[in-house]
Amino acid sequence: MPADRTSLSEQDLVAQLRSRDEVAFEALLARYQGKVYRLALSFTKNREDAEEILQDVFLSVYRKIASFDGRSAFGTWLYRIAVNAALMKLRGRGPVQESIEEDLPQFTKGGGHARMIADWSEGPEGSLLGKERARVVREAVENLPPEYKAVLVLRDLEGLSNSEVAEIVDTTIPAVKARLHRARLALRGMLERYVTEERSRR
Repeated sequence: MPADRTSLSEQDLVAQLRSRDEVAFEALLARYQGKVYRLALSFTKNREDAEEILQDVFLSVYRKIASFDGRSAFGTWLYRIAVNAALMKLRGRGPVQESIEEDLPQFTKGGGHARMIADWSEGPEGSLLGKERARVVREAVENLPPEYKAVLVLRDLEGLSNSEVAEIVDTTIPAVKARLHRARLALRGMLERYVTEERSRR
């Protein structure tokens, strides 16, 4: 068996890893470590935390490979471990936001918006405001409840399909769509509140 396994299929590498083949493990690590690190960084926004999650994920893969039954793709199983590790890391930082209700659109009985919708048109300070918005978006994503953050990161930042996200977070496609829609609305609400508050200070 050649030492270089880069040309082997994922299925072959997984089969060899079940036999505790160190070279197969290194090949899978090389194939997926960049993706897992990027995913962890999307969740934590911290390089040290992302590196720690990466190590924990592949340690779990090595220890738990016997439990991988092949009903889903190896990458999906790996992402599930990574998402769980990232969310555990976030919970370790302290309390997380439990609800996004206050950031969702509010309507009057007549069907109009109960609060003012911010004017997002650029003013002379547009460039600076754009940077501030990016910061607010990052902070808003960080503060989303775990079930919303996971779906938003996997779908919008990682570009996975609804079916892939559903499999990773162990829910249905309709549930993924609903969480994603609500998470996007909440982010927009946070941005609108930020822009409104900034303009009221001027």
